[in-house]
Amino acid sequence: MALSTQFPEKARQLRWLILIAALLLVVGLFAPVITLKKFIVINNTFSVFSGVIELFLERKYFLFLVITGFSIVLPVLKLGALYRLVSRKQRSEAKHQRYLHWMHEYGKWSMLDVFVVAILVVSVKLGAIADVQMRYGLYAFAGSVLLTMIITAQTVGLTNKLEAVAEDDE
Repeated sequence: MALSTQFPEKARQLRWLILIAALLLVVGLFAPVITLKKFIVINNTFSVFSGVIELFLERKYFLFLVITGFSIVLPVLKLGALYRLVSRKQRSEAKHQRYLHWMHEYGKWSMLDVFVVAILVVSVKLGAIADVQMRYGLYAFAGSVLLTMIITAQTVGLTNKLEAVAEDDE
């Protein structure tokens, strides 16, 4: 039995929350995250995406891979896996368990994407004399991460209820 058939209203709510988290993630990736002002006249505004592109162009491939992996690829994969868990009509027990296992493993790394952005901000502040202003992209990005964590907890909770019901039926 699937979450969407056993708990249809809750599954529908979770799908809407996943959509909101995905929209926040897109805004967080492409909107300005920080504005750096140096010597009053030089202004640089960065988004996560523009920062990643800049790292690639500057040939800082290790940082490019780390930030791209943890701030772009893994959040997108996690939202996709959550959507599949919540929206399946019929499910293969093996696939379902694989998705849950992946979600559990990724959960250990779930705040690393925010941590990476925080390190970026701190490293900029520790650089030359500069004024750093947080922009709305940072808040959208953090909101997406937090909402994804809430959705994950609710999905795991519903899955545990579903498994308990299945065990009681046996």
